Amino acid sequence: MFKTKITPLALVIASLSAPASADLIISEYIEGSSNNKAIELYNNSSSPLTLDQYSLSLYVNGKTTIQSTLDLSGTLAANSTFVVVNSSSNDALKEKADLEHGVANFNGDDALVLMQGSTVVDSFGQRGVDPGSFWSEGEVQTQNKTLRRKDSITAGRTTPDAEFNPSEEWVQFDQDDFDGLGSHAGNGGTTPEPIPEPEPLEPLVCGAEKVLINAIQGDSSASPLVDTLVEFEGIVTADFQDDDQLKGFFVSSLAADIDANPLTSEGVFVYFADIDVNVGDHVRVQGTVEEYFDATQIGSVSQVAVCDTGLAAAATKITLPLADTTDLEAFEGMLVTLEQPLVVTNNFGLGRYGEVELATERLYQGTQVALPGDAANAVETENLLKKILLDDGSTVQNLDPTAYPTPGLSAENTLRTGDTVNTVTGALAYSFSLYRIHPTVAPSFIATNARKNAPELNAEADLRVASFNVLNYFNGDGQGGGFPTARGADSEAEFTRQEAKIVSAISAIQADVVGLMEIENDGFGEFSAIASLVDALNDADSANNYAFVDFNVDQIGTDAITTALIYRANKVEEVGTAAITTEAPFDFSNRAPIAQSFKSLETDEVFTVAVSHLKSKSCGSASGNNADSGDGQGCWNEIRTEGANAFANWLDSKPTGVDDEDTILVGDMNAYAMEDPIRAFADKGYKNVVAEIDGDTLGYSYSFSGRAGSLDHAVATQSLLSKIVAATDWHINADEPISLDYNVEFKSEGQQSSLYSESAYRASDHDPVIIDIKSEITLTPEEQTPVIKADQVFAVDENSAIGAIIGTLDFSDPNADESPVVKFITSDNDSVSINNQGQLIVAGEIDYEFENRITLTVQAQDSVGNLSNVEKVAVKVNNLRSDDDNDAGSLLWLSLLLAPLSIVRRFKKK
Repeated sequence: MFKTKITPLALVIASLSAPASADLIISEYIEGSSNNKAIELYNNSSSPLTLDQYSLSLYVNGKTTIQSTLDLSGTLAANSTFVVVNSSSNDALKEKADLEHGVANFNGDDALVLMQGSTVVDSFGQRGVDPGSFWSEGEVQTQNKTLRRKDSITAGRTTPDAEFNPSEEWVQFDQDDFDGLGSHAGNGGTTPEPIPEPEPLEPLVCGAEKVLINAIQGDSSASPLVDTLVEFEGIVTADFQDDDQLKGFFVSSLAADIDANPLTSEGVFVYFADIDVNVGDHVRVQGTVEEYFDATQIGSVSQVAVCDTGLAAAATKITLPLADTTDLEAFEGMLVTLEQPLVVTNNFGLGRYGEVELATERLYQGTQVALPGDAANAVETENLLKKILLDDGSTVQNLDPTAYPTPGLSAENTLRTGDTVNTVTGALAYSFSLYRIHPTVAPSFIATNARKNAPELNAEADLRVASFNVLNYFNGDGQGGGFPTARGADSEAEFTRQEAKIVSAISAIQADVVGLMEIENDGFGEFSAIASLVDALNDADSANNYAFVDFNVDQIGTDAITTALIYRANKVEEVGTAAITTEAPFDFSNRAPIAQSFKSLETDEVFTVAVSHLKSKSCGSASGNNADSGDGQGCWNEIRTEGANAFANWLDSKPTGVDDEDTILVGDMNAYAMEDPIRAFADKGYKNVVAEIDGDTLGYSYSFSGRAGSLDHAVATQSLLSKIVAATDWHINADEPISLDYNVEFKSEGQQSSLYSESAYRASDHDPVIIDIKSEITLTPEEQTPVIKADQVFAVDENSAIGAIIGTLDFSDPNADESPVVKFITSDNDSVSINNQGQLIVAGEIDYEFENRITLTVQAQDSVGNLSNVEKVAVKVNNLRSDDDNDAGSLLWLSLLLAPLSIVRRFKKK
């Protein structure tokens, strides 16, 4: 709310007479201790100024993307100031504030730009440049100081990207000097008139006539009593009065005051901390009904009286999913409870703002699980009904320790998406366009989605290929200097932290070939980023010899980042020629494709790996068919789809010179599983490997706005797909809070240590994709041929029954899976046969007297006609007749009598 008031007529006159030129300037800059930060804006003209077209944007750490923007509104009187302060500033600074906003969350090395529409009207600092910790010139510096614009400066600095010398237009004062804030001396600045002492108030009388809370809330989104001074009573259900909290408390209706209308809430927030109240107090409050950013509250509180203490108010049960997104309006300001399992679906704001989004289940991007258009949009419509925000009730950013999980977030004590909580109880509020619960009972989270180590190589596999987005891995000049760079780490210390995590992740994956995205595009020399990463990997993993594919160019394409290939030279070797192309549509937006063929040193399997990084979804200058069509695919879908088709055609041309059908393309496609680019790859014969293995598209590698999905994919030709035995996303990044990454911004000194470890978890923002392959071993005809062991001897009793098994032939079949032995060819004897399992079978009468040793000629034949070596197999016949000496005479005479018959018998058998 502005301190300066003008009449509606003056507003109209102001809107007509306000000059088109930029009369608004930045007049004071405070970068004090802790979060004491403020910006003063000054209407440098002699007329009221309409602020509706003005905005103030913050650019941090030398970036050219906006960190935070304040869109101004209303009217500022002539020669008056408007003060914006950090919400976590101390009371002395906040007393001078017209507005608390995140744009005042800067450090001495951050830039501010004041715009009127699309025109720069003033600036502080140099956008796109990080000076280290501050800008300094002529004994004026921007860190831990108060700077006031010189009286002689009446026009803004309209060159935000130009070199910044603070001494040219600014005068330096001591840290935390707020004396001049709110009264700029330049060009006729004014000092506010003293506020007269208020008239004495009549004491509140508990039980007197009052307004009911349900009447204050009404049955629609806004209160029917806005700007009305009211007195009401109720029970305090939630107390957040501390300076680092909401500076107020929640009150619910007395039981006797509750109405029968389900659309009217029975609770309201009171923005007041001057008198301490406690949960269970029966209070009477006098204040004004306000709609503060669409949230009904009681502000400008003049009195609070405690009528009774120690009362209890039951929490109202609510459940998800909702029938409609507006259903929670009926519970705004009330004490509520959700007694149902809820899943953490978004932890992005956990460390910074103490916020966690909960839902009935893991929520997916619409186009991850449904076709773009109506189907995908229907998924998102359902998502909105399934979620609610859990807030810690604190206004302090980067609270140390964080509220969740107990006893606080750390590198080891994480809270991952997919973790669960069974009950949530607290005050339901509305702010920043979201309904949220401020807990009154600490929620107990369950590590349902606990961290997992890298998957072991599948038992059938002998090759592993992986994809990993390394989140702007820039190594400065490669010799410890050159920071900050265009992207990535801001200092050598940050880079050391970043590299350690990335090396931990890649080392753990143990892939034979890894496709990388978002690595610095600075060639392949000794001090290049790719050389730095490979050196670090070899230092960390002495069991392997990592190498990179050298494309023999200074840069691949023109972007600051590129793709790359690294491999384990002790497992595979390069074959063919490393290939790249910068032909359209890879001359703009889509990064230049790369590919290289490899051969397994163990099995001689040859395969080609390519890496892709298609155009991102962020809109920027997107227009025409590349603009967001509202079908869920975001911007630049057309150029990504063109890239997919062109990439497949390029790979089909065998750019590495290796004529082999086994090709896998990995990378950050910036497209979810059901979007046009991924389906275009499939139409060209390159199938989505993870989806094919899983049988669905529920795999994910990325989380955005609390929605899971896969931007990172592996797509493969059918010949290689048939050899893939396992495929997965290793969830080390997408599920983890961003606060656990390598960056030191927005972290206390203690958090820079407690939130960091050299582990793989939150090494990047994308999960690696891991593919396990079973080589197809191609044997020569000689290697495929069955082999029968030589000189095999078996034994059989004489007169054994036909069909009796004598034994099993000792033979080997090196290609049994593809061409098994189907029969054995025998000759030279009919009394013994061999079946297709190699068993020797009695096929005729066996008589020791006739022959005591049977000899077979044997040869094995497989299903494709390969014949083994010819071997002789002997079968000894065991004599079962008695040779007792007492019967020798009788046997002799019997033999003589039977001799003629024996001769006839032998003759018949010949």
